[in-house]
Amino acid sequence: MPTFTYRTIGRSGGGSGGTATIEAPDRASALKEIVRRGETPTALEVAVSNGRAAKGESGSSERVERVEVFEASGGGMFQRTVMSRVEMASLIRELATALQAGLPLVPALKTIQRQGHAERQQAMLNQLIGDVERGKSLAESAARIGKPFNELLINMLRAGEASGKLPEVMVQAAELMDRDVKLRRSVMSATMYPMILLSLIVVAIIGVLPQVLKNVGASGQSMELPLPTKVVQGLAAFVSGYWWIVIPSIVAGILYVKKLYSTPGPRLKIDRALLKTPLLGRLLRDVAIARFTRTLGTLTSAGVPILQSLKITKGTLGNRAMELVVDDVVEEVAAGKTIADPMEKSSYFPPMLVQIVNLGERSGRLDELLNQAAKAFEEKTEISVKVFTAALPPVLVVFAAMAVGFVVLAVLLPLLQLQDAVAGG
Repeated sequence: MPTFTYRTIGRSGGGSGGTATIEAPDRASALKEIVRRGETPTALEVAVSNGRAAKGESGSSERVERVEVFEASGGGMFQRTVMSRVEMASLIRELATALQAGLPLVPALKTIQRQGHAERQQAMLNQLIGDVERGKSLAESAARIGKPFNELLINMLRAGEASGKLPEVMVQAAELMDRDVKLRRSVMSATMYPMILLSLIVVAIIGVLPQVLKNVGASGQSMELPLPTKVVQGLAAFVSGYWWIVIPSIVAGILYVKKLYSTPGPRLKIDRALLKTPLLGRLLRDVAIARFTRTLGTLTSAGVPILQSLKITKGTLGNRAMELVVDDVVEEVAAGKTIADPMEKSSYFPPMLVQIVNLGERSGRLDELLNQAAKAFEEKTEISVKVFTAALPPVLVVFAAMAVGFVVLAVLLPLLQLQDAVAGG
């Protein structure tokens, strides 16, 4: 049985702490036993395997695997896991398939674990299995782990467990993640050519253009340079002279925007602006509406109360502006009013969906009508994705062509002026 070495801050957060060892069949079991003892580990390493020390008589040492362990805000321990979107989408798809095949949750997780995933996935699955075996829901365990489980996925897991239709909801989550991966790949391929053009423009401005303009200035002596040439020349001088400020400023700007988007007020303004953006706004709205319709239909058809269904569905939208509309809907329903009125006033939800909800409320067939409409909205989302990815490359190429034209103009205008000066002289 392997022996693990761990560092601890003491029992229940007190004491002097230190380093200790523990024998366990695997890392997850070791971690559970340490926590059961009331100790708080900060690192857990494999020290001894199969009865041999990590460093044998010959002096050779086996690979020591280190796993950082952090204390969750709600109590208990979790391991920080890093997974790509592609890996996560594949994992969710496998779990959805296992659940649809009739396997209970824990055997399904263990089946996936035995399929030889990477170590970081194995560690995450160990945590999920341990939490579920201790009586926690899958959504609670995913929320404790955090990334790579995002807010949308956690809310969909919560919706599936609340409705008793976890396999069906997992399939929906897998499809959403697959669409997200495909969309990102499409955007990357669509932006590849314009990005190459822009890179060449930057190289030309910084490296080639200053030499050309230098020669023109030497030949033309006191000739007044055109405005485009002055702009490009000044930009080239600034970037080449202050690159050590430009690059950190760009990185800081990106980090600032990410932090800004994580705060409620700025995120609401950004999400509202995104919904008004041509092409992108339509795509985001169609995706959110398809999620809303499918999730609410699934929950209500499973008998989940409408208020609880709306609160869970709100977390699947992915847009703060549309989430506020659902908050208004919850308040209206709690006051005994209808769902359709606040949806119609917001203008974010299409008239077709508003009519379906209105008819469903009046006829008592809300779940049935929502499930029927979900497929139509999902097909509309597919069309929006195709339109967006088809329209994006030409738009980017136009902007790149404008930048190229401006640079070419900055080079040609002084050359033409010089030619006129030579001919006139």
